[in-house]
Amino acid sequence: MRIMCYGDSNTYGMNPLDGSRYDENIRWPKVLQDILGNNYEIIEEGQNGRTTIYDDEKPNRNGMKDLIPCLNKNKPIDIVILMLGTNDLKTRFHASSQDIANNVSLLVDVIQKENNAQIILVSPMEVTRGVENGTFGDSFDASAVVRSKEFSKYYKEVAREKHCIFVDAAMYSKPSDIDHLHMSAEAHRNLANELAKVIISL
Repeated sequence: MRIMCYGDSNTYGMNPLDGSRYDENIRWPKVLQDILGNNYEIIEEGQNGRTTIYDDEKPNRNGMKDLIPCLNKNKPIDIVILMLGTNDLKTRFHASSQDIANNVSLLVDVIQKENNAQIILVSPMEVTRGVENGTFGDSFDASAVVRSKEFSKYYKEVAREKHCIFVDAAMYSKPSDIDHLHMSAEAHRNLANELAKVIISL
């Protein structure tokens, strides 16, 4: 079974301590691979700064533009784990949590049209207080904390409407206190463990 993990820096595995990439024994897709074993093939498609549908200051960050190429180059795909939305909280996009969930719904539509894969829709972790004063304070203000708390509600609605499996990452993972955005090593392990349970149940 082939599983593509499509997401942003928290799927890529950014280390909040220094901006490097966590190694393979920490990143949740690789931990998921270890848990599931050789009958599963995990495909990492994480990109730092990736949004759902927005063009950002850095090039090649638009998740909608990347999606079809990623789907095509990795065929066949049995499951897509989709976890995007945190970067849509950036102040410059002026997006509500409902707007972001609607953007995610568009990505789900593309996956369902292009590939007959089961979708596990993951609502991202909550952004925590202090993000506006940290490393990424030039991009995220305090409202990102409030809006991120609403992800679960709206993503769950999208999952129900689009017949996706829903996982709320905030129930199992939280960002590091260093930058209030990126997952700690423990958070990566927790998310991988939960996703493994979901996949095995299928």
